[in-house]
Amino acid sequence: MKFFKHLGIVIRHRRAVRRLCFKCGLIWQGLTHDLSKFGFTEFWRGVKYYQGYRSPHAGEREVYGYSKAWLHHKGRNKHHFEYWSDFANGHKIYVKMPAKYFAEMFCDRIAATKVYLKDQYNESAPLEYYFEKTDRESINSETSQELVRFLTMLKERGEDYTFKELKKYVKENKKRTRI
Repeated sequence: MKFFKHLGIVIRHRRAVRRLCFKCGLIWQGLTHDLSKFGFTEFWRGVKYYQGYRSPHAGEREVYGYSKAWLHHKGRNKHHFEYWSDFANGHKIYVKMPAKYFAEMFCDRIAATKVYLKDQYNESAPLEYYFEKTDRESINSETSQELVRFLTMLKERGEDYTFKELKKYVKENKKRTRI
């Protein structure tokens, strides 16, 4: 039973991200978003730690103190800000996310909030989640500022307006996205 419930959440999440990515012109990213979740390492851990109301990574962390599925996922998906960290000269470096991955991250956060909150979703929920649950010390400061700006825009101006602005942001920053 957990198999089909987890599969359903992954499919609903990908569908929601795809719809949002299409709204801001990210067709390929919408089509390929989170395909690693169907691989053995991520999928079967997702089934094992499925809870339905939050990410299975949280359940796996409670058992082991870390999530092998999350480590696998964030290392293969450029739409996670954690992907954009490195070490140099003994210091952790947080790189500003290229615009197209930033936009996909934004879509991912909104879609995840919608999938997990269901009918209780509102346009302020992704911003609240960011301030309550995100390790803001592990994100590039410019990326963080842009994320707060767009999440606040979503809360105050709504989805249609925000995605028009996000589409402009991606287009204006396209040259800096060559990775």
